[in-house]
Amino acid sequence: MTTAAATAVPTADAPRWPIRYLLFMGGMGGLLYGIDIGIIAGALPYLEATATASWHLTSQQLGFVVAAVLLGSVLSSLFAGMLADLIGRRGAMFVAGVLFTASIPIMALSDGYAALLMGRLLQGISGGLIGVVVPLYLAEVLSPERRGRGAAMFQLLLTIGLVLAALIGLYHAHAVDATTEAVRQLPVAEQQRLLFDVKDHAWRTIFWTCLLPGLVFTGGVLLISESPRWLVRRGRIDKARAALQRTVAPRDVEPTLQRIQAPDAVQTGASGKRDPLLSRRYVWPFVLACLVLAFTQATGINSVLAYAVNILNQAGLPGSVANGADVAIKLLNAVMTVVALVLVDRKGRKFLLMLGTGGITVALLAAALLFVKSEHGRLDVHAQLQQQVAGSSLSLPLDAAQWHRLDRNAGDAPQQLTVSYAYGGFSNVRSLRSDNPIDATLQIRREDAVSADSVIGAFFRRLHLNPFPDPAHAAQAPLVIERAMIGPVPSPTHGWLVAGCILLFVAFFAVGPGVCVWLALSELMPTRIRSNGMSIALLINQFVSTVIAAIFLPTVGHHGYASMFFFWAACTLLYFLIAAFWLPETKGKSLEQIEANFR
Repeated sequence: MTTAAATAVPTADAPRWPIRYLLFMGGMGGLLYGIDIGIIAGALPYLEATATASWHLTSQQLGFVVAAVLLGSVLSSLFAGMLADLIGRRGAMFVAGVLFTASIPIMALSDGYAALLMGRLLQGISGGLIGVVVPLYLAEVLSPERRGRGAAMFQLLLTIGLVLAALIGLYHAHAVDATTEAVRQLPVAEQQRLLFDVKDHAWRTIFWTCLLPGLVFTGGVLLISESPRWLVRRGRIDKARAALQRTVAPRDVEPTLQRIQAPDAVQTGASGKRDPLLSRRYVWPFVLACLVLAFTQATGINSVLAYAVNILNQAGLPGSVANGADVAIKLLNAVMTVVALVLVDRKGRKFLLMLGTGGITVALLAAALLFVKSEHGRLDVHAQLQQQVAGSSLSLPLDAAQWHRLDRNAGDAPQQLTVSYAYGGFSNVRSLRSDNPIDATLQIRREDAVSADSVIGAFFRRLHLNPFPDPAHAAQAPLVIERAMIGPVPSPTHGWLVAGCILLFVAFFAVGPGVCVWLALSELMPTRIRSNGMSIALLINQFVSTVIAAIFLPTVGHHGYASMFFFWAACTLLYFLIAAFWLPETKGKSLEQIEANFR
């Protein structure tokens, strides 16, 4: 039973600098998490240009390098909670910092595929640990009045990490372009040598620039105190008291310590036994947290950010303008996270989630309706393209006459063609525009769709299960053009309207789910299951994100962009209903008070 005294009231003599330092370290954790996700985008073009030639990397191996961070993150999410319980929250954060810092020289100094892959795996493992342990630590250490600010700082620096990674890549892109212009008058062999050197230096330098944040986080973690709640669970009451003295006012230390110890008393009944893990007080908040994390990804945020340029190109914006809009989207994400930082402890989590999901639903529906309008009336020319297939490939020059043959009603207006094709169980999508000089030929080859067998796929096939396509079968399968839709390129006005919808979507996401997801992850979980429960919930979050990213291109290739936006809007509407009717307000409540609400 809670009392009025259980609610902590911020006082003037509460320590300020230790709390600010904790917020800074939480933000640094978010910065590393954002760098983990975004840094490869800037390095990949130069890595592909140099490593493919010098190390003879295949496109599949480069794909593994890109995906290694996701794999490492999934693996570490499985044991992050267990590690945080075993060595403490601070200890797990230190391990994450060490792994991130160690990954940088391994990648930057790598001289082959194995070292590069190992560095990316370590970076992913670090990211998975940070995604669980940093929000967990902030929730357990900060007072109810500051927990929202801590989660917002984590998300803010995460978005800044994404922007920083993009800016680092942009800087080196300009440097490579400048070198390309400077060596144009040199002999071809000398040009190639100099460009190889500058590109090799570019991707290694991009990785090196991540070393300083890793060192700051790793060294800074040594100066913070351990979570008092973890110390209480280990029976280290004196150390818990000392940790509390760094984050709460002296008069609040003992009441807060008693409140932390209270759940151990109320979790046992008359028999002296703990409540079973399947009791409502554990299952319901765990399910709620998992739903919030799953539906956060089901809004489509990661796919929208990853494929923003593709989406805007299809909507009618030319390439350079679409790239500029993409930068604006990422900057808006960071700016609106600052707004969330101000509002989250004033307006509350429930209000912001309802506001955010409501706005996202409207923005997604508007974008879907815009794509319905632009995709209406397109022609399916897959039969014509299938007749052009020679053997197992297709090479079709797309000059003005060919575009006219595919769509005789087009006139002189620019056209776009979206082709969905498959080899066995492997499918891919190509999108081309008549006004883009790069799209002068429709080239479809087996190696662009069929990937090498993976360890996971081979494992399932040994069990006589077949959730993944078989590369051996696809190696002999014919090329099948499943769908090929041609129609006029939408107007730039249409493209800007879609860009406005996406900007609106990102703004509402940043204010609502972007910040509140980390709070739901840490605040809803009861103390007894918090660390392991957070690991499972984050794993569900990553699984949903991966599935949506995997189905995005096949779905838009088969059914158009409108179908994907309608699906995201439906998921976000369910998210709004969950926030409105099931999610409790946690603003200003201690973790123990939140837990008591579920009993």
